[in-house]
Amino acid sequence: MSRRRAPTPKTPPSAPEPGRHCPARHALPALLAACVGGGAAAADPLVGLWTVIDDRDHMPRALLRITEHDGEFRARVERGLRPIEQERPVCDNCPDERRGQPMLGLTIVTGLKRDGEVYRGGEILDPDNGRIYSCQMVLRDEGQRLEVRGYLGTPMLGRTQVWLRAPEG
Repeated sequence: MSRRRAPTPKTPPSAPEPGRHCPARHALPALLAACVGGGAAAADPLVGLWTVIDDRDHMPRALLRITEHDGEFRARVERGLRPIEQERPVCDNCPDERRGQPMLGLTIVTGLKRDGEVYRGGEILDPDNGRIYSCQMVLRDEGQRLEVRGYLGTPMLGRTQVWLRAPEG
């Protein structure tokens, strides 16, 4: 008389054998983490396109693009909005290597770093007179308005311009 063995339960072909590691089990959570929170960091609210409002006549003057690289913020002229800016194609009053450079693409803010809610430690160039001032910026109105202060020595000795967030595109 032969002994019959009890049938062994079969595992579905897609499931791993008991005791073996299933790499797919960890792939979905890792993929979700990369898509939701582990991907590229969100851009700082300062980054983007801004319309410069002249502090003297309160009219739009230029579009500037603020970018961030390694924690440092810079702003460059993307487009002039007045005929005078279009008639003056180069920065004749600029000091240093910017003298004679085209206004379009000219970097006028450098070295700015975020310090809590204030961006400071940078410099801003006034292309009208060629002077370089210390600079600090503060976002207002839920990131739609930017107060830009250029000063000598202390922020109390300076002037403030307002830049408004411009639509992209």
